[in-house]
Amino acid sequence: MTERIAVSKDVELWSEALGGPEDPPLLLIAGGNQSSRAWPRDFVDLLTAAGHRVIRYDQRDTGRSTTRDFAEHPYGYAELTEDVVAVLDAHDIPAAHVVTMSMGTITGQLLALDHPGRLLSLTLMLGGGLDVDFDGNIERLFKSEPSVDGLPLPGQALLDVLALMSEPVDGDDAEIERRVERSRIFSGDQVPFDPAEFRRWERAAADHAGTAAEPTAHHGLGSHPRERATELAGVRVPTQVVQALNDPIAPPPHGRHLAELIPGASLVEIPGMGHALPGSVHAVLAEAITTHVRGASPLPRGER
Repeated sequence: MTERIAVSKDVELWSEALGGPEDPPLLLIAGGNQSSRAWPRDFVDLLTAAGHRVIRYDQRDTGRSTTRDFAEHPYGYAELTEDVVAVLDAHDIPAAHVVTMSMGTITGQLLALDHPGRLLSLTLMLGGGLDVDFDGNIERLFKSEPSVDGLPLPGQALLDVLALMSEPVDGDDAEIERRVERSRIFSGDQVPFDPAEFRRWERAAADHAGTAAEPTAHHGLGSHPRERATELAGVRVPTQVVQALNDPIAPPPHGRHLAELIPGASLVEIPGMGHALPGSVHAVLAEAITTHVRGASPLPRGER
């Protein structure tokens, strides 16, 4: 393992590389308010065993990276995107295969628009298109209003998780158990869920950060630049979209919609998977990523 501190303007970003130093680099981007430990080491080990040099990093305001008062040091998706470039630079990587999940899919799409030369391939998991008003959809869910774009709103599981996370807890152990329950709700009941493995992963995340306190800064990001979605038609980075068929945050056909925005993008659907990474889906996800990476080659200009 090689640790690096990347510097993105005035922010320090903790990162690590695992696997063979000469293996093709594969960078993992987590979801909102998630550190590098959102990618379980068990899953990372499958990727390194498949011949990848895996880089995972703590996003700003998570883990061991710079953490500040968001109100005094605000930022947006543009800064999160530039942070990825800083991490690649810190590891002397000109270009990498990039895998994202959840809110990280927004960063992934912006990378493809603003820094396509840094991407060898792109895998977008558990997210939706740049044109989707996710913040507005959450408000519509609360108000029981219909979708305005023909795509489904998040499901009841999101309301259940928001209620769960709004309740105060006493002590680190209680916080860990609350996070395990959040993952259980998001994972759903269609694939095996082992509370013990999530408890282990959540404790590892707390130990890594030095605190079990839940990061919250990314709640202040606001809306992403939906107006840029039309630019995705010019993307030539080999792209794969992974749709979890039981995802309560970006339910089908959000994945298909996202794939249709990017020329040549492929769609992989994972039956039963929700908005979480239980060990029961690690092997199929790792296989999908590895297959895409091995077959990736840039699309010629003008080819769809």
